[in-house]
Amino acid sequence: MTDQVVVEIAKRGRLVIGEPFFEPGTPLVLETKGLGDAGPGDLAVVRTGPGRARLEHVFGRADAIEPVLEGLLAHFDEGGPFEPHELPRPGLEGRVDLRDLPTFTIDPETAKDFDDALSLRREADGLRAYVHIADVAAFVPAGSPLDHGAAGRGFSVYVPGRVAPMLPPELADDACSLRPRVDRLCVTVEVAFDGDFAAGEPLFYRSLIRSDERLTYGRAEAILAGRERAPVEVEDGLRLAERLSTELRRRRFARGALRVESPEESFAFDGSGGVADAWRESEPHAHLLVEELMILANEAVAGLLAGRRRAALYRVHERPDPQSVSLLLAKLADLDVPTPPAPDRMSPQDAERVAAEASERVAAYVAGSERGREAFPALVLRALMRARYDPANLGHSGLASPAYCHFTSPIRRYPDLVCQRALLHELGLSDEHVPEDLGAVADHCSMRERAAADVEYRADEICLAWLLDRRLYEQGWDTVFEGEIVGLIGPGLFVRFGEVFEGFLPSRRLGGDRFEPSPLVTELVGRRGGRYRLGDPVEVRVERIEKAAGKVELTLARA
Repeated sequence: MTDQVVVEIAKRGRLVIGEPFFEPGTPLVLETKGLGDAGPGDLAVVRTGPGRARLEHVFGRADAIEPVLEGLLAHFDEGGPFEPHELPRPGLEGRVDLRDLPTFTIDPETAKDFDDALSLRREADGLRAYVHIADVAAFVPAGSPLDHGAAGRGFSVYVPGRVAPMLPPELADDACSLRPRVDRLCVTVEVAFDGDFAAGEPLFYRSLIRSDERLTYGRAEAILAGRERAPVEVEDGLRLAERLSTELRRRRFARGALRVESPEESFAFDGSGGVADAWRESEPHAHLLVEELMILANEAVAGLLAGRRRAALYRVHERPDPQSVSLLLAKLADLDVPTPPAPDRMSPQDAERVAAEASERVAAYVAGSERGREAFPALVLRALMRARYDPANLGHSGLASPAYCHFTSPIRRYPDLVCQRALLHELGLSDEHVPEDLGAVADHCSMRERAAADVEYRADEICLAWLLDRRLYEQGWDTVFEGEIVGLIGPGLFVRFGEVFEGFLPSRRLGGDRFEPSPLVTELVGRRGGRYRLGDPVEVRVERIEKAAGKVELTLARA
């Protein structure tokens, strides 16, 4: 039996060894044959087995962030070679030719795979929206080796500056990607809206499109604000998309959708192995615009399949547990955060409504007070069920949607490809069926989604540790940071500080007292009267950084 381990190469006397890099472990003695130019300080993956470990691949220097991120993907067995495959040449027969329809994509600056494109045009008193999704099913036959591999991977995994794709680059970045000014095969969802934004019956069909413009979120926002220009047809479509998405979003919250934002970290690298900067920002307006139109398409597809009682991989988010919501209200009240009224005996329907109202009140409170910006929305999220995949339509509580699926990102999510095949089969446009073991596929995809999220979180934490180490080297380890208590357990506090960083402040560093969590675990209470509550400000200094683990230990600035 063999296995792979990511190590940092070192020397001990005459021996060349590999120190496990991302997890604690026993140093491995390396076979010197085949080492080539690899030497101490290099990060590499080695294969263990009988005898000494053998070098498989060198990523680069272990003190540079790019090789470390590549090593992290290898550590979690993400990436690697793809299954044997040939690039098919799908025919155009039966496709609706939409190449004359003004069309554009909106994605992050660094995006390479463009799953979706938009077209909007005025029509009488209303408008007509087209959501075009890459026809991945035309390139990845169900049951093929590449399909089995994509199912196993489940998702593309994104870490700062790189990706372990679900599909090979010639598909993900080229043939399936809706790049500008080239013909591309799509599955289109078309919906007409009248002057009051009432939606007509959606239409679904295979199509041929040609994107006119590749917009980034930043450029789309600049066009909407009048700071930049685009071709008239694109600009007109973008403004129609803004009008429609704004109304769709208003209605979604009015019907009880949760209002919880989760800002993501963005990073800039210095080109010499370091992290230059990191920042967190709320979702840009253009991202919300795209999100609403993707929700529109996802609900339309799920509505058709669920209405006909067809099996698919539905994206389900079950109603919250009433006890969890009652506990949430008690915690918020204990922290002096306004809470909505709730019945003494909550049904699941009551819990769903109360959780949505609590999310609204928390968002309003945080916006008005600046207290608990991180801690209080996190309490709401922890009170909810985890979204997952299921062959049965169980609704999506968070979106207040009776039927929902993931359909709009088949390049990077396998459930979307399954739903695309289910839709095409239902429309009589494909002979390919969904897998018979959909329950197992749903469980596997839910598991793989969590695993991918864990890798992405770990990568962010490592990048932040790299950046923090650099800043302390420049500013001094006695630098004092203002922070906010965002979590707590018996042994200590989790503190968000310096806008983007997070670290752990052990109870033993809280001033010589003995601390215990309060009954509702909203504060640590000392025997001598000291108190540290969720959402409270706190000043900290950095005591220690474990860069490879992405962990930071803190101490009080003034104990």
